Amino acid sequence: MSPSTPSPILGIDLGTTYSLVSVFRNGHPVIIPNALGEFLTPSAVALDDHGNMLVGAAARARAVLHPEQAAFAFKRDMGTSRTYRLGSRDYSPQELSALILSSLKRDAEAFLGRPVEEAVITVPAYFGDPQRQATKDAGAIAGLEVERIINEPTAAALAYGLHERQREMKAVVLDLGGGTFDVTVLEIIEGVVEIQSSAGDARLGGEDFDTLLARHLALQLRHAKSVDLEAHPPGWARMREACEAAKRRLSQTDRTVIVLPELPVGEGRKVDFEFSLTREEAEHAWAPALERLRGPIHQALQDASLKASDIDEVLLVGGSTRMPVVTGFATQVFGRLPLRKLPPDEAVAMGAAVQAAMKAGDQAVDDLVVTDVAPFTLGVSTAAQQGHRRITGIFSPILERGTVIPASRVERYWTAGDFQREIRLEVYQGEHAQCSDNVKLGEYAFSGLAPAPAGEQSIDVRFTYDLNGILEVEITVVATGRKESFVIEQRPGKLTPAQIEEARRAMSALKLHPQDALPNTTALARADALHVQLTGLPREELASAIASFRLALQSQRPELITAARDHLTALVMRLRER
Repeated sequence: MSPSTPSPILGIDLGTTYSLVSVFRNGHPVIIPNALGEFLTPSAVALDDHGNMLVGAAARARAVLHPEQAAFAFKRDMGTSRTYRLGSRDYSPQELSALILSSLKRDAEAFLGRPVEEAVITVPAYFGDPQRQATKDAGAIAGLEVERIINEPTAAALAYGLHERQREMKAVVLDLGGGTFDVTVLEIIEGVVEIQSSAGDARLGGEDFDTLLARHLALQLRHAKSVDLEAHPPGWARMREACEAAKRRLSQTDRTVIVLPELPVGEGRKVDFEFSLTREEAEHAWAPALERLRGPIHQALQDASLKASDIDEVLLVGGSTRMPVVTGFATQVFGRLPLRKLPPDEAVAMGAAVQAAMKAGDQAVDDLVVTDVAPFTLGVSTAAQQGHRRITGIFSPILERGTVIPASRVERYWTAGDFQREIRLEVYQGEHAQCSDNVKLGEYAFSGLAPAPAGEQSIDVRFTYDLNGILEVEITVVATGRKESFVIEQRPGKLTPAQIEEARRAMSALKLHPQDALPNTTALARADALHVQLTGLPREELASAIASFRLALQSQRPELITAARDHLTALVMRLRER
């Protein structure tokens, strides 16, 4: 690639549990490996004992033994004011996500051999305006221009549309990732991907299946040892990690054994825990999460005016759809076996790369077209007079859920009081009649109205919803034509340009492990996390390999370090599969 060639646009799947980066090359999307040679980068951040910031696999491994020094699943808090404490400072979800995005950006630049500045980032279809704005902020902190945000199921549909562009079909995408669940109904006709409806749950994913299974096993431990494991973070973190591993094993077998020697349960006390778990027992524990899948599916079909029998294909996306219980559930609901032609973990990132290629005008996708819909109804708070009573907080929709976007809709409103000089416009998203039951996006004070009796002054409120799923508002005084753009202030988690710049400076000052040291750090962290779970000869064998690797690191001889690391990594993989 010559220097004069435009810089490629990355496609990024910024996930709750894992993230991926991709690029469109030679007519198809390519998943880019990270510094460890792996495609999946854990969405985790942690501090080591020396105050160095770990990102990805090393951070995830360290979280098993030191959960208080790690942050993960922060995607669920995007667009909120929640912070995470690491070391001596607090981090917003945007800053933590920016660390993941920066790591992906470095991996992509190493792979491509040139700088990259722009990316298409995917978000759950059910992410609202605050979460989407926060995602753009995270990209800006990471030094990426994010002009396009695309819904995860839409991205997956694009990936399938690229491979199935000659087919005509009505399909439903079930996207169950680590932390979110989306359902999208769509139609593919000769490369045109038309989204017809979306629904979902922004707080339902594989993490919840892990938690339910961990609580089931913690209950067994409480009965046997009289301890409340959830009250002790180190022990609870190890239990959840073991349950995630067991969940993966139960996708391949009907029974597994969970062994947790010296499990910390508080006050310096440790217990040995061993439990034989069947797939049937695990599925019983997962039943509450599985049942929560049903509501969004029903809602999406209803919004598209379709029945389950009208669907030609069921597309499974997201790592959690590998679970046989999820596949069985989808088969039962739709009466057909789901389609899984693309890797569930990679389909969203692949679709993001397709969208990036479309944005760049790549001829390989010039016949692909995608339309999307608004996942929420957007409106304002109004009041009504009933006799001598004034009822406030009534939700007045302006842009209905399911509207094809980009879209622009306008509604007219009148003053409610005599000689009213100001209108306070409150914007909400949701489906309830009362604003108090919906999500408030923000408010704006529009002043300077000419005094007049109630009902004689009117304003037009226009909502414009763009392809990024971000809302813009315009207010017009009908009598004078005066206009003002609506900028929602004090949105939870929304960063100002100055705050973004300050976050970039703070991140550049962090002591990040260099990319070439990450394989060593990650290998040690993974080995240490496994060491606490083993007993007997396997533990001794692993301890010997760890010691050999540490000696090799002290030698500073690259050939010895590589050989010892490869041996340790292979041993960890073998012992994990026991």
